Amino acid sequence: MTTQLLTLAFERPAIDWHAVAPELTLLAVGCLITLIDIIFLEKARPYTATLAGLGVLATAIPIITLAMDGVDRVLFDGAYVVDDFALFTKAIFLISGYVVILLSTNYVAEGDYWENEYYGLLLASLMGMVMMSSSRDLISIFVALELLSIPAYLMVAWRKRDARSNEAGLKYYLMGVFASAVMLYGMSLLFGVSGSTQLSEISNFLTNGTVSSVSAITLAIVFVVAGFAFKVSAAPFHTWAPDVYEGAPTPVTAFLSVASKTAGFIALLQLIYVGFHNQSDVYEPLIWILAAASMTFGNLVALKQTNIVRMMAYSGVAQTGFILAPLAVAGHAGLEDQALSAVLTYLAIYAAMNLGAFAVIITLSRKTGSAEIESFNGAFRYAPAMTVSMAFFLFSLAGIPPLGGWFAKFEVFSVLASSDDVWGYALAVIAAINSVIALYYYASVARRMWADEAPENDLTPVSTTSSLVSALAICAIVTLAFGVVPQIVGRFADVTLLTLGG
Repeated sequence: MTTQLLTLAFERPAIDWHAVAPELTLLAVGCLITLIDIIFLEKARPYTATLAGLGVLATAIPIITLAMDGVDRVLFDGAYVVDDFALFTKAIFLISGYVVILLSTNYVAEGDYWENEYYGLLLASLMGMVMMSSSRDLISIFVALELLSIPAYLMVAWRKRDARSNEAGLKYYLMGVFASAVMLYGMSLLFGVSGSTQLSEISNFLTNGTVSSVSAITLAIVFVVAGFAFKVSAAPFHTWAPDVYEGAPTPVTAFLSVASKTAGFIALLQLIYVGFHNQSDVYEPLIWILAAASMTFGNLVALKQTNIVRMMAYSGVAQTGFILAPLAVAGHAGLEDQALSAVLTYLAIYAAMNLGAFAVIITLSRKTGSAEIESFNGAFRYAPAMTVSMAFFLFSLAGIPPLGGWFAKFEVFSVLASSDDVWGYALAVIAAINSVIALYYYASVARRMWADEAPENDLTPVSTTSSLVSALAICAIVTLAFGVVPQIVGRFADVTLLTLGG
């Protein structure tokens, strides 16, 4: 009798197994790594990185088949959607994750780290990011956010005998919990006003329903945007980034600077476009302030940095401002899809050029043992290929043609110039000024590497590994291809979210 009652009480929802195949593949590979670790212990260490990399590549197979199928798949009454937007962003996460695995292979193997657990946590965080791409419900967004964040807290503190790593992990955890609380409070207000956690239903209510409390809606949107501003390290919510980037293992820093930031933006895009797109009078001024503050503050502080990882942290804050800029005019009629495409284009190109820069930093640090900028002086004399690669990625970050960064910035300026609005023009001017400031400190690092003398005139060649060279090659090819043939990324980034917003 009890069994019959339980059967009647629960009815399993219909699941499209093809649609969730990427998530299940990552879950299976993570479980396999854990099982191998339990059975073979230290004997499994040499194979863990390879298994994790193959697992990420295997996850790309269902994404390709879903893209070839071309059908939007809606699960759980609209809470989970697999469409072109989701597939494109999942591809960004998987490629970024694979490059981070390549960057981690020798770094983790040569250090005093638990290797199997590291890759298990990395895959778990990656699975949260892949889930975020399809989440169209407040609950599924929050679950995905926590799934990607909790492993990241642990990976930041992975250097257990390093006080700075422990401090970074604790700071990242405490700030992350605070940001989650702020964001959750905003989500609870949205649910309380609309009576639903689904973004499309929230959008319908805000558009067609009778909103009894405008102040509650405004406060909810402000809190939600502020919570995700922490994840993308937008000023003034960026204070965790420099210390966390410096204290974390460098491959983890690269992962946070690209994949974690992208996940925050993906959630923010879905909330804005699907949840409260018609409330542009609330989110546009807020994002305008965040974009202008992030670009200006990030670039000005980056000028004074002597540690290249901290410089990249503040550079990331400034780049966040550029990525946010199109959303400051996303509510303008006719600019919705163009702004979305500009953000996705920037995220894809930023992932390639930033991971490439960190690949060079990791490679040169194998010789210098330091992340101080002066330790890279004269690198051209003993590592000419690494120096050329670093200049390549730095000038791409600055937006110099024909590298990919120029097209990313061109898309941003194009959206702002098309806004036909004084605030859009003003933000474009701020972005242009900040582009010049950024070029100064990027070029300063390149000049030191090309022209200065090496410390103590040490010209010992840098030892490279096949995994680091492979990561560099992938990043360089993608960065150059997106700059020379920008239609590649433009074609895949030409997606929409508005159809799901009611």
